[in-house]
Amino acid sequence: MQFIDPHIHMQARTTEDYEALAAAGVVAVLEPAFWVGQPRTNVGAFQHYYSSLVGWERFRASQFGIRHYCMMGLNSKEANNAELAEAVLSELLPRYLGKEGVVAVGEIGFDDITAQEEKVYRAQLEMAKEAELPVCVHTPHRNKKHGTLRSMEIALEHGIDPARVVIDHNNEETVKDVLDRGFWAAFTIYPRTKMGNERMVAIAQAYGSHHVIVDSSADWGVSDPLAVPKTARLMLERGVPEAQVHEICYANALAVYGSSGEIHERDWQSTTKIDQRELFEGNSVLRGQEPRVNAGRDHPKELVIE
Repeated sequence: MQFIDPHIHMQARTTEDYEALAAAGVVAVLEPAFWVGQPRTNVGAFQHYYSSLVGWERFRASQFGIRHYCMMGLNSKEANNAELAEAVLSELLPRYLGKEGVVAVGEIGFDDITAQEEKVYRAQLEMAKEAELPVCVHTPHRNKKHGTLRSMEIALEHGIDPARVVIDHNNEETVKDVLDRGFWAAFTIYPRTKMGNERMVAIAQAYGSHHVIVDSSADWGVSDPLAVPKTARLMLERGVPEAQVHEICYANALAVYGSSGEIHERDWQSTTKIDQRELFEGNSVLRGQEPRVNAGRDHPKELVIE
């Protein structure tokens, strides 16, 4: 099987992770813009970060046979710095939302569910409408159900089609509300928190595959970049039909983010050419190692379910 990880922070990962993803059958990754472990203090820091998402990271993924796409947005944690938020919204996002490979506005939404976060969320929903892009919503870790319901209410107030909005970081408490309202319900799989493999299998068995998505996040904390293929394997072992696993771990992400016009299955259907002699602004991923040339993708390997 082939997989898409539609929410993975590859800037937090090593090139070894890219090799493992390719070997496990991951053909494409989508990286939402988020915070980097500590607050940024000026607009230039955001500009450098956004530029790296459409530049170096896209190149780095290609060196291992993986297509990299990204989302642009001002994350909820840093939205509370009102002065900086206004500068990012006015000076940067209108420029970067139109860049090649940008498939959505995200991840945006709530963290502490403040009035300032709501203001920034609403502004970015309007940007998504203007740019005709889908939206990836970050739901809060605290007061999750309230934050999730409020996120959907606001999106509907702005006239956003629920079929173009992915509500992420769901759990058993929120999934029914999200699906009943016609939004996409995404689940971030972590090794020991949020949503694990076993719980995700139970969700799939209870709700099926319609509008259900699995991703890894794989951020700067304790996380697993192979969460999507591992969860797919466990679903198959527990009797979830292969067609449903394909939808949850590949086709659904392609459907919603494909509405951007920036991600197409044909991008990776043809033989993937790998030429590690290529450089990005004079830099390579190799650090003196022998380059792989025209090697294609690695074959999937056995995965350990944890």
